[in-house]
Amino acid sequence: MAQLIVALDLPRKDAALSLARDLQGLVPWCKMGMELFTLAGPGLLESLRTLGFKVFLDLKFYDIPHTVGRAVKAAAAVGVDLLTLHCQGGGRMCREARAAVDGLAADSPARPLLFGVTVLTSLAAGEMPGIAAAPADFAMNLAADAQGWGLDGVVCSGQEAARIKAASPGLLCLCPGIRPAGTAAGDQRRIMTPAKAVAAGADFLVVGRPILEAPSPAEAARRILAEMDAAE
Repeated sequence: MAQLIVALDLPRKDAALSLARDLQGLVPWCKMGMELFTLAGPGLLESLRTLGFKVFLDLKFYDIPHTVGRAVKAAAAVGVDLLTLHCQGGGRMCREARAAVDGLAADSPARPLLFGVTVLTSLAAGEMPGIAAAPADFAMNLAADAQGWGLDGVVCSGQEAARIKAASPGLLCLCPGIRPAGTAAGDQRRIMTPAKAVAAGADFLVVGRPILEAPSPAEAARRILAEMDAAE
């Protein structure tokens, strides 16, 4: 069953905590991205876990293998449940991340799921520097690599989820760029509604602005959850 992740893409720690409290018991996951983690640090992550949320740390690690492996261990030490790294970092980097999780002690605070970023949903055809392939085809190739490198899943558009699941059935698909019908796409290019993403096989749906900017974020989340449930 697909799970909803709310992206706490907010500029203040107090605003993020306030929203999280509004969604407590309704949404199982919260995402901390680059802005919020830079502002609030691991302390907010601990607060979210205390509220009962699973935490997705979306920093998209992309560095030399040794550095990424140590960053993965650090994320586990502060209780991260899921994190992202760029598939374009290559096989050695991704295998180092896998080894870091596999080598965690039994009493580690968390054993985070590792998701490889394929192609950002903000990118359309012709917008990937140095890459001539269509975004969907490039995402498919990276997803196949990610499975071989031992990652748990990939970050992809909902438009690519069905093809990826068919070609790499062992992978989970986490899909940002989710926009309920009638909501603005913003800077996203390859978007999909919650119902269509679930029907395509998405395992996690990441939703930010359609919830954050709604008059009632909790009500917006309930509508998205209802749409997801109806599509199962």
